Amino acid sequence: MRVGVIFPGQGSQTVGMGVDIARAFPDAAGCFAAAKSLLGYDVLALCERGPDEKLRETRYAQPAIYAVNMALAKAVGSALQPVASAGHSFGEYCSLTLAGSLAFETALTLVNERGLAMHRAALQARGAMAAVLGLSPEKLREVVEQAVAGGAGRVQLANFNAPGQIVISGDAEAVRAAGEGAMEAGAKRVVPLNVAGAWHSVLMEPAKEEFAQHVRAATVLLPRFTVISNVDAQPYSDIEAIKTNLIRSLTDEVRWHETSLALLAAGLDLVVEFGASAVLAPMLKRIEGAPPVMAVSDAAGVEKLRNTLTAAAVS
Repeated sequence: MRVGVIFPGQGSQTVGMGVDIARAFPDAAGCFAAAKSLLGYDVLALCERGPDEKLRETRYAQPAIYAVNMALAKAVGSALQPVASAGHSFGEYCSLTLAGSLAFETALTLVNERGLAMHRAALQARGAMAAVLGLSPEKLREVVEQAVAGGAGRVQLANFNAPGQIVISGDAEAVRAAGEGAMEAGAKRVVPLNVAGAWHSVLMEPAKEEFAQHVRAATVLLPRFTVISNVDAQPYSDIEAIKTNLIRSLTDEVRWHETSLALLAAGLDLVVEFGASAVLAPMLKRIEGAPPVMAVSDAAGVEKLRNTLTAAAVS
């Protein structure tokens, strides 16, 4: 069975995530123990008790989500032999860890520094994000350009999640103005996102400059299997490209739909999403010709996937 693996990023967190797998699987518990030792606080306790407001803060959300995503994948054990992987935004660190490109400790350190840098950048400028539904990228770019030209501030397209689902990011007033313009241009809905900053926008430029030094100093290897970058929707083939894209991802667009298509081009029999919430699986299921997609978020999901993979191996 040719298996692809996808990992969600920020927004997938939920209070209680990771608790049952840490109790049920030693390898999953090991991820949380390593995270506690490295970060200096109990990530699993934060996941278990929250509060939700703290778990939503990017400086805590990113390390917590990384630990949960990886714990879920580790819990499956040797039955999991993926041939391709991709992650949404910083979910890509999980893909690179699974493929042996980054050590668990290296990736978690980078994710932690990324979250801290983005938190500090968000404090410098009041940013916002909103999902625009039912408008083409070309039309939305026109709307955004008009908002910028009108003096509303900085705003840009940030996440291309699926056809007709694009996230814009930038100064709060500019996002509001662009959202109004999008509705006037024929968008079905504009949904403000509950985030603490303007991720994947120029407002993260200070974070990008701060974070770059950590990426450049990190040990990165070529992945053992195909990892598709969400920055350019291309498979990684050299280490410098990995480092460059990890830095770019703070301010650049997330080209998730293109990334999904590139992943499916690997000829997969099954795609598995490891994350506390099924964020990416529903979008992938809507792609014509997509193979079966399984969302694994807890111990029951891990056992179901194990049984699926074991049955396929002996059939």
